[in-house]
Amino acid sequence: MGKNKIKRFAENETFSCLIQASSADYLTRNHPLKGNWHRDYFKNNKPLVLELGCGKGEYTVEQAKIYPDKNFIGIDIKGARLWKGAKTINEQNIINACFIRTRIDLINAFFDTGEVSEIWLTFSDPQPNKERKRLTSPLFIKRYRLFLNPNHVIHVKTDSELFYEYTLEQIQINNYRLHLCSKDIYDKDFDKFDRETQIQLSIKTHYENIWLSQGKKIKYIRFSV
Repeated sequence: MGKNKIKRFAENETFSCLIQASSADYLTRNHPLKGNWHRDYFKNNKPLVLELGCGKGEYTVEQAKIYPDKNFIGIDIKGARLWKGAKTINEQNIINACFIRTRIDLINAFFDTGEVSEIWLTFSDPQPNKERKRLTSPLFIKRYRLFLNPNHVIHVKTDSELFYEYTLEQIQINNYRLHLCSKDIYDKDFDKFDRETQIQLSIKTHYENIWLSQGKKIKYIRFSV
């Protein structure tokens, strides 16, 4: 393990905004904050927004700055990546955001019925050979349903044609409600979006900048289940 990773893992232990949850601990039991995020962590009743597979947490951090009337939680298993987002929150004293280090397939150990208003899937692994592991597969949607409130939305931002088309296919097959989709958000479609959508989609992650530099088109879907 590189020295930078060791240093980051050590610093992660000092961040109160980073909840490091052992996967083994939550295979059979729930985290104490499940159902209690508003009361015990954020200490308000603002809508709760998740970024799943958040990487360095760019969407979590930037949206928390833009929308002080919401609470944001980024979730990823990679501690070295989460270090960046947690450090930013800590240094900038951002009080409406935090991170959880855990596997996304354990998400139901952390959130209770109706607790979450929005999910962001930003540049998720398209899992070309493992459909069940795609974050919009029936397996994961079944998990999300257990904690999404009736007025929820799910956002997908991706460079992957496979993940984009697969998600649209799942929306059609399962009669989910499609709110918006675009195969190239920075082309002519961008000017057609409402102002809030433009603001949200203008946030660029580390990986998005890489894909854009390679000439890849960025796609977007907004839907409800």
